[in-house]
Amino acid sequence: MVMLAEKLRKIYEDSHADALYIECDFLRRYLTGFYSTDGYVILDEKGCKFVADPRYYEAAEERLAGTPVEVVAGAYPQAMDLIAGKRTLGIPYPFTDAAAYERLRKSFELVDCMPVLRDAMLYKSETELSLIADACDIAEEAFLSLLPEIKEGMTESETAALLEYKMRQHGASGTSFDTICAFGAHGSVPHYETGNAKLKFGDPILIDFGCKREGYCSDITRTFLFGDDRQHEEFKKTYGIVLAAHDLVREGLTAGMTGREGDAIARDHLKKFGLDKYFTHSLGHGIGLQIHEYPTLSPRSEQVIGNGMVFSDEPGVYIAGKLGIRIEDSMYMKDGKTHSFMHKTQKNLLVL
Repeated sequence: MVMLAEKLRKIYEDSHADALYIECDFLRRYLTGFYSTDGYVILDEKGCKFVADPRYYEAAEERLAGTPVEVVAGAYPQAMDLIAGKRTLGIPYPFTDAAAYERLRKSFELVDCMPVLRDAMLYKSETELSLIADACDIAEEAFLSLLPEIKEGMTESETAALLEYKMRQHGASGTSFDTICAFGAHGSVPHYETGNAKLKFGDPILIDFGCKREGYCSDITRTFLFGDDRQHEEFKKTYGIVLAAHDLVREGLTAGMTGREGDAIARDHLKKFGLDKYFTHSLGHGIGLQIHEYPTLSPRSEQVIGNGMVFSDEPGVYIAGKLGIRIEDSMYMKDGKTHSFMHKTQKNLLVL
C-alpha cells in the first residue's frame, strides 16, 4: 500500500495541476485498483478519492479498505464539490469527450495529465506483472485444451467462441480483444475478421487471442497446420524464418535499446530472405490494462525500452491470398533482458 501511495503522490506532483479529475474506466482502475463502469477519481494534495454511486459503493469500500484510496458516496455533483475552488485541473485529453472538456473548461484551466499517467503506466509493478502472467497462463491453458477439440468442418467463429469459453473456464474475467481465427489463406489479413469459413484438412490456422485477469491483458498468436497434406512446403519454410525472427528479438532485445532497434532485429532477419516487405505491421506494442499501450516497437519508435515494461513480440509474414504467419508472445523486460510470459505452448510448427 505504501507503493500505491507513492505512485499516486508522484503522479499528482508530476502533473503540475491542482487536482486530477478522471472519468475514464481503465484509468480509474489503474489509480484505485477497483473496476467500475461509472465513477470519478479525484487526486489532489490531500490524496486520492473515488466517488462511487450506490451500485458500486459497498463493493468499493470493501475492496479499497486499508488502501490510500478513500471511497466517497455520490455521483457527479459530489465529484464537482471535491474540485470546487481548484484553478488548474488535470484531465486525460485522449480519453475525455468533447462535451466533458467544454463543461470543465468553463470553471478550470485544463491541462493534459495523460503524459504523466502514460509514463507511470509504462513501468509495471510486481503486482501488475503477476496479473499479466496469470492472464498469459490462462490463455495458454485454454489454447492447449482447445487443440484436441478442433475438427474438420468447424467454422472460424465456432473455434474462436470455444477458445473464449475455455479462457473463461480457466479463470479469465474477459477477453483482451475479439479473438482472430483465420483458416487457410485468410491468415494473410493481419487483423482478419473471424468469419464462417469451414476448416479443411491441410489448412493453416492462425489464432490471435488473449484474456484478462483483474483487468490486465495477455496477447498471444499461434499459427499451425491442421494436418499435413504435403502441399505446404513454402509455408513450413516461411514459418521457420518467422520463428527465428521472433526468437532473435527475445534473445537480442535488451534494456536501453529503442523500439526501432527492437523492430529492426526481426525486420532485418526477414529481409535476408526477401520477406520484410510482407511484414506489414510493427513488431510489438505495450500490454497492460489496455491491449495496446506504450512502449511501441516500430520502425519509427525512439522510445527506450526499460526494465518493468511489458510488450508483444509478434513478427509476421502476410502474402495476399496465399498465406499468413504470425508468432506472438507477451514479453517483459527484467534485469536488462527480454523474457517471455509464455512457457506452456510450443512455437515450433505444430501439426494437428
